[in-house]
Amino acid sequence: MTPALTGTAPFTVTASRDYDPEVGTLPAMSLGRYEIDMTGGEAARRLFAAGARHVTLPRPVDVTDPADAAWTVRALSFVGALTSMAVSVDWQLHTGPDPDAWRHFSHLHPPTAVLGPADPAATALAWRGTYYICKCIHRHGPGFIQVRDRRYGELRRFTIDEPEYHEAVETLTDGAPVDAVPAPVLDDLMAETLVLRFGDHLWWAPYRVRRWSEAPLVI
Repeated sequence: MTPALTGTAPFTVTASRDYDPEVGTLPAMSLGRYEIDMTGGEAARRLFAAGARHVTLPRPVDVTDPADAAWTVRALSFVGALTSMAVSVDWQLHTGPDPDAWRHFSHLHPPTAVLGPADPAATALAWRGTYYICKCIHRHGPGFIQVRDRRYGELRRFTIDEPEYHEAVETLTDGAPVDAVPAPVLDDLMAETLVLRFGDHLWWAPYRVRRWSEAPLVI
């Protein structure tokens, strides 16, 4: 198996074959519990191949808690990998009081609850109302990585072809400690909010796609 992010313990999710959580509890539809002891991308691919179309995380993701940063970046990366395969995710996100913080994560499958804002219900509704797949993604070509980001309303497109940036993206795939990425590279990526910092860990926000869900000019 591909090793998970150093310093994070395996965690267990539940999975089902149907997008409807109630249908997913039926004996023929439930896939039971899966231990995630590999990278989020590999785990998502294996779950999808097993028939999973709905996955439930074991606990909330709190981006405001620096002590839980290792879990935060790993969980967010896993949710992104599931989102890229159109697998629905039952999860909760604590964003803190900033009413616009959810936009950094708005390309991920909408959570069942957004905790922290003054009006959590309105925030969750805004997320669901503006969500679509491939909202912030990266894809790999021969010698380049292309990022397309619509989290903030307009299309922002980046083409990354420098080797040191390729290495950074590879390092950040499942989250990484702050000192794992050279400071100049990290500063550039954080300036475009392609990387977010939680405590002493970093999260690469775009999830990877291998084929377009729509014509690329539409996305």
